Amino acid sequence: MSQELIKVDSTRIEKVLITSKVVPVVVFLFGTLLVFNMLQTLSLVLLPFSRKAFRAFNRWGANTWWGWCVSVAKILYDTRLELTGDNVPEREKVILVSNHQEMADIPVLMILARSKKRLGDMKWFVKDIVKWIPGVGWGMLFIDCLFVRRDWSRDQESIEKTFSTINKGHVPLWLILFPEGTRSTPAKIEKSRQYARDKNLTPLKHLLIPRTKGFVASVIGLRNHLHAVYDITIGYKNGIPTLWQYILGYSRISHMHVRRFAISELPESGEALTRWLHDRFVEKDRILDYFYKNGEFPKEPEPATTAEATQ
Repeated sequence: MSQELIKVDSTRIEKVLITSKVVPVVVFLFGTLLVFNMLQTLSLVLLPFSRKAFRAFNRWGANTWWGWCVSVAKILYDTRLELTGDNVPEREKVILVSNHQEMADIPVLMILARSKKRLGDMKWFVKDIVKWIPGVGWGMLFIDCLFVRRDWSRDQESIEKTFSTINKGHVPLWLILFPEGTRSTPAKIEKSRQYARDKNLTPLKHLLIPRTKGFVASVIGLRNHLHAVYDITIGYKNGIPTLWQYILGYSRISHMHVRRFAISELPESGEALTRWLHDRFVEKDRILDYFYKNGEFPKEPEPATTAEATQ
């Protein structure tokens, strides 16, 4: 048998072994997620007596199940997160603004959240249709995630209502925003670059121009509740993995650059917050460009300004 055939056969055997190890884990996680859905539904009986108890139970459920996901990846593949940038404290109430390349970004963010004792407090802006999906979607309904239709006139009222609930209940919070609005692809990036030129904005090489309404509404609506905004940039040295590739262990080391901005540092007006977010994405694009060229994030990225000429 030739060396090429031996190599092909060994690769196939390796894939079969990986899949045989992963499939039972996936079945277990999905099965237990449905069990948690049933327990969450039963927790509705707590609402008339104590919203705090209802929220605490569902936080425990999110922390437990998401924690299993993080632990399984660590046990199976020694999955690691390489961090650079600011060393943020534990248990802050924050908004996280992150680039979004693939669904694998989500478990990477969960690793960071767990390390900061905020895994069960993660809340997401997600498409409205997700709430009808058994498992993840149903679970998100019980932890005050924000379901949006991408139509601000329809979303604004429900978003403001959720923020009011969070403020009044002093709810611990890690609110995750992907301002690009969708996963980036080369075709979407090129379309976004043309949009930037038309609007006299700085075109980005690796990111989409951010949508700002959700971010602006979040900062304004939650300002008195928050400690900070984290600007998160995620990179994958050996190529961006799909969620299934991540589950199969093909991306065992992820890289993340973190910048922390105290909420008092952010501007107050909607227009100024829009400019602030655009600046962060120009800066984020620069450090991603450095990452893809050098295999690591720069220690101190050069700050961006709104005065930059259109490229």
